[in-house]
Amino acid sequence: MQTWFRRLWRERPEPEGSGRPPFVWLLYLGFLFMPYAWNPGELGWLWPTLATLPVFLFLHARHLRPGGSVTLAEVLGIAALSFVLEPFNGFANTYLVYAAAFVPYALPGLARPLLFVAVMVGAHAAQVLLLRQPAAIIGITVLICLVSCLGNVFAAASRRRNEALRLSQEEVRRLAAIAERERIGRDLHDLLGHTLSLVAIKGELAGRLVARDAAAAEREIREVTQIARDALAQVRTAVTGMRSAALAGELTSARTLLESCGVELECRQATQALPPPVETALAMIVREAATNIQRHAQATRATVEIAPAPGGAAAVALCVSDNGRGGVRSQGNGLTGIGERVRALGGTLEIDSPPGAGTVLRAWLPVPP
Repeated sequence: MQTWFRRLWRERPEPEGSGRPPFVWLLYLGFLFMPYAWNPGELGWLWPTLATLPVFLFLHARHLRPGGSVTLAEVLGIAALSFVLEPFNGFANTYLVYAAAFVPYALPGLARPLLFVAVMVGAHAAQVLLLRQPAAIIGITVLICLVSCLGNVFAAASRRRNEALRLSQEEVRRLAAIAERERIGRDLHDLLGHTLSLVAIKGELAGRLVARDAAAAEREIREVTQIARDALAQVRTAVTGMRSAALAGELTSARTLLESCGVELECRQATQALPPPVETALAMIVREAATNIQRHAQATRATVEIAPAPGGAAAVALCVSDNGRGGVRSQGNGLTGIGERVRALGGTLEIDSPPGAGTVLRAWLPVPP
């Protein structure tokens, strides 16, 4: 259970991009207990209210659980709680507001959720009039349900769009990995196939010449040695190219992700091959920065610049900037993990994000000889 709540807090912020855990919205259940403020001596509403809470929490948990969703039947169940409780508690429309907030996740589009809310509030208005309750309840219910529904219509559309972008980015990475494996296979075949065949032929020739012509056999052995050294140098060059593909792949993925949401990305790279730990850290920073720009920055342009650190130091500097809204005051789990990785390599990570002036992320990493 503890693991479930930990995953819920970290992995399912709600609404999209707000950074708040979804069960924060359960605080609005406090309105169900407002009758006590109006008439502390009358508690006839309390036991019916408490009886409906476990049912609501069960239906609500269907949406809260990691990977979970809400169905139309569950939304109808939440709405039914309002109609059942209304004769006992004048604030039972709280459940109706929850149903209006959940229906965009059960019905796609705009028209169908609004039609569902219209039917719900219409039935609620009829019930309020039949029970001779204050007519002001109807107006308040209509307003809050409408706002809750419309807000989550756009939040649900944003969630679906972000999920499609995530799947698209994963597909780009998968295709890039397949292409990289095919390139590695071709490079190894072209590089080692001919070389090893040549080594085998010359080794056999040297073996036959040992007894007849020692000088010729010695010459062939020297050539085999030189061929092996050349092959080793070529393998090292190829491995360096394979390692550098990690950062190149992240830059390509970042461009695909940002351009899909209307952000123009400019990449400038002026570094040679980097050690694998340094390159991996840079790739992770680029990935996290691109994701944050796509989700939060509301930018139209972004820049990624990788260059040797100024001053002649054996280090590399990374700068990721955008022209978005800025105002980043805290680091999420992603940037926190990136900062720990950078500091473990002896580097520094800085974020400059004045409100309304975009965000600039700077990383400095030493490059060991």
